[in-house]
Formats: sequence, structure tokens, C-alpha cells
Amino acid sequence: MKVLITGAQGQVGRCLLATAPVGVATVGLTHAQLDVGDAEAVSRMVEQHRPSVIINAAAYTAVDRAETEVDAARRVNSQGPRHLARAAGAQGARLLHISTDFVFDGRASQPYAPDAPTAPLGVYGLTKLEGEQAVRELLPQASVVLRTAWVYAAQGANFLRTMLRIMAEKRQVRVVADQVGTPTAADSLAQVLWGLAQRPQICGVHHFTDAGVASWYDFAMAICEEATLLGLLPPDITVAAIGTADYPTPARRPAYSVLDKRALLALMPVDHQHWRVSLRRVLQSLQSPPC
Repeated sequence: MKVLITGAQGQVGRCLLATAPVGVATVGLTHAQLDVGDAEAVSRMVEQHRPSVIINAAAYTAVDRAETEVDAARRVNSQGPRHLARAAGAQGARLLHISTDFVFDGRASQPYAPDAPTAPLGVYGLTKLEGEQAVRELLPQASVVLRTAWVYAAQGANFLRTMLRIMAEKRQVRVVADQVGTPTAADSLAQVLWGLAQRPQICGVHHFTDAGVASWYDFAMAICEEATLLGLLPPDITVAAIGTADYPTPARRPAYSVLDKRALLALMPVDHQHWRVSLRRVLQSLQSPPC
């Protein structure tokens, strides 16, 4: 099986390339090598490599900048998936497209099912939803839209890396405690994507995150505790809980975005670990080369 991976330099793309199953040939394309917003370039690249599966890990993820950089966000998050779906259909390939919990408004009080009504609060979530819709419209039987949340890795720009830097430099940090979701390690997500790549019978919209629930404050506290135990941080860090109103941002975030994974977990075997277990694993990888 040959798999083409877009966004290969991002945290999920790197983990996908590092964990490819035996017998799978991968073609990893960075943004510099393939701008998914360029329809002709996408068509040309897919025709050249003729993959059986495309995993779209390319995304515009600057949530706050998206509020003013609407065209840039739409080019990657909306038009990119549409171009990839068309190219995949022309070559008879499947498309696995990564989406986000930001397609929901966060007003729920129980985990969002894949078929729950969507209502994004900002440009980022809206453009990701448009990308989902394009994929489902063009490849209804040969695609998977996989929504996830709060993705982080040992490398790249993410909450974990930001917290480690601020904690080391300032010894104190203030973190929002009234936004709830599930931290998800990029290598956990990669494991599920590889499982989906090898199961062509699975299609439609699905959810996956690590197990458990946390606020951003809970996540920051766990980072502090685990990193201190591993000697990655000094023992005198202060983590203070604040409200969303105390930390205004250009884009609104869903207050509750826990995703219901049961439908996907019933379809395929997954080593589904609690987010704290995954966090410990990722932090330990900082003491050795990460994925």
C-alpha cells in the first residue's frame, strides 16, 4: 500500500512518517513541496505518485490569526480538502482527512457524537467544517473525516511545548480552567490513522482523542507534575487557574468540546490510553529522539 501524507512537517505528519506500518510505502509532502490550496499542483502530485490512500495532515491551525487571515485559512482548510478529494477520486484513492472539535460551539453537556449538529464559533472552525463537507460531498464512500482535539507532540508548536517554555523561563503560568476537552498525543492519532488506512470498509465522520477529560488548567498542571518528576522542570513552578474572561482572544473557543469516540472504537482495535498516560510517554520522549 502506498500512502501520500500532506503536511508532512507538522506534528501529526511527522508521527505518521515515523510510525508507518511494515509494508506501507509513504510519500511525505511538506507545505513547501505541496500547497494543498493549489488545485493543479494537488492533481499533478496525486497523479504522479498514484497512492492508494491520502492522509491530509495539512491545516491552517492559527486559530486567532484566522479571524483576520480568512483567505489563508480557507485556502488550506476548505479548498485544500476539496482539491485532495477530487484528485483522490480521479485516481481511485481513499482520503483520510483530519478535522477538529472546533466545528462545535461547546454548549453541550455530554460528549459530541459524530452526527451532532455543528456550529463553529470562529473562522478556523468554519473553514475546517467546510473542508469536511467538501470531502463528504465528493468522496462519500471513500473517505474518513476524523475529528480530534488538543493535539500535541514532543516537537512543533503546541500547548505542551509552550507550557514547558514558559514554566522554565518564568516559573509561573496562568491557564484557563473553564474550557474542557481532551489532550491528544500526535502519536496516538497517528496510530488510529494507520488503522483506518488499512481498513477500506470504514468511511464517514468519526471521532478520536485520547481517553479522559481535562481543562487547559488540568493539562498544564499535569505537564508541570510529570515534567518535574522527569527532571525536565524545576520543582518550584506555580500554575494558576483563570477564566476565559481573564484571557481574551480574537477567536472564541468552545467551552466544552469532549468528543464521543465509541462508534470508531467499536469498528477497530485501538490502544486507547488515558491522556495522562500519553502525556507521560511524550514527555519521556524528550529525553530521547521523539517521533
